[in-house]
Order: sequence, then structure tokens, then C-alpha cells
Amino acid sequence: MTVHLIGAGPGDPGLLTVRGAEVLARADVVVHDRLVSAEVLALAPEGSERIDVGKRPGGPGTTQDEINKLLVERGRTHQTVVRLKGGDPYVFGRGGEEAEALRRAGVAYEVVPGVTSAVAAPAAAGIPVTHRDHSSGFTVVTAHLDPAHDRYLDWDALARLGTTLVVMMGAARAASVAERLLDAGMSPDTPAAAVQRGTLADQVVWRGRLADLGREPVAAPATLVIGAVAAEDLSWPGPGPGE
Repeated sequence: MTVHLIGAGPGDPGLLTVRGAEVLARADVVVHDRLVSAEVLALAPEGSERIDVGKRPGGPGTTQDEINKLLVERGRTHQTVVRLKGGDPYVFGRGGEEAEALRRAGVAYEVVPGVTSAVAAPAAAGIPVTHRDHSSGFTVVTAHLDPAHDRYLDWDALARLGTTLVVMMGAARAASVAERLLDAGMSPDTPAAAVQRGTLADQVVWRGRLADLGREPVAAPATLVIGAVAAEDLSWPGPGPGE
């Protein structure tokens, strides 16, 4: 009996890993997030139990404590339990908390890494997060908290790094992110991009200056990219994301 914490990837079902698909194909129970695609869920056996625990912005959702208890309960009574998350379980996916809960309860678990949208969404938009001519590194943060009142991130330090800044869960706070970085001294002309629904067929990419980021609404889910590499457009011809 094992609970498998599986990363479903950034959106395009083709980016689910081979290991993730193999485990999902024999799952007795699938506990999944809101953004996991129907195509990925369809890989689970027809008779498997499927439990949607997705958190919806501004709406009711299953608490993390409830999810932890559910995984422990199902993990004790079923052979193969899959906890299916968008992206990678350990990149802003709270997979670490779930693994801790399973370990405390003595329930066996496995982590199956997934392709994180922190890298995949920019790549699908033709933006390399590192480039020898532009950036020797990248930092990934979340805008889940309002940057103006964030007690955990040093936005002043982030503005001074001089490398690529990737902001997850930043759709609703794109303007606040830009304002905080500008207040910290980052140049208004710093290239910026917002990749909405990255890797999917209806992907939308906004490109511009940091000073203009968030002036137009950014639809979730979105990945923000700030830094010199955001001016790159290495998107390829032919079939695009999700095709």
C-alpha cells in the first residue's frame, strides 16, 4: 500500500512523465487538484475512485488538513493511491506537507517528480530562463501573498539579483509584483512577460516592460517572467503547445 505524490506537469498532458502515467494507470484512488486535465485523469482505470480536492480562488475548497487526513485514510485501505498535482509536487504544491503527514502516520509514500511550469511555461513561450548572454541563474517565488505585505520574501533583494525572476501564482497580483520591484529600484524598462495557460493550445503570452506588467488583466493560471531573457522570443514554428 503506497501513496504516490505525482506531478502532472504544467498542463499539456504530453508532459506527464512516463513514471507518472505508469502509476496512474493502476491507481485505485486518485486525489487530484483543480488544474489537472481531463486527458490526464482519463489515464486512471475506469473504476478508480476520483476525488477532486482542488482549491478554487475565492470559493470553497478542501483544506490542507482535510487532504492530509484523506491521503492517510486511503493510504491505509487501498493498494495504490495517487495524489495528482499540477506541475511538480514539491514546487509550491504542498507535497512536502503531505509527505510529512504520511510519514507521521506510518503510511508508505513515493514522490514522482513532474515538469514544473516555472520552467515549462517560459519555454513554451520561447523564453529560456537562463541564457549565457543574458542570465546565469533564475529564482522562483510565489505571489500567493500580496507583495506589499509579504513577510517571507525580500523583494528588495530580488530586485537586485540581476538574474531571471519567475513568479508563480502571479496572475491576480501582477501589478503589485511590478510595483514592489520598481519601488525596490528595478528599472521600469526591464523586460517582462506573462505566460497564461502555458503549454496548452490556448496559451497566451504578454510581453512588455516591467512598468507595464499588470496594466492589462492577466488570466490565471499564469507564470510571470522578469529579466533580460523575457525579451527573447525563441518560439518555434509548426505545432504549438498541446497540439
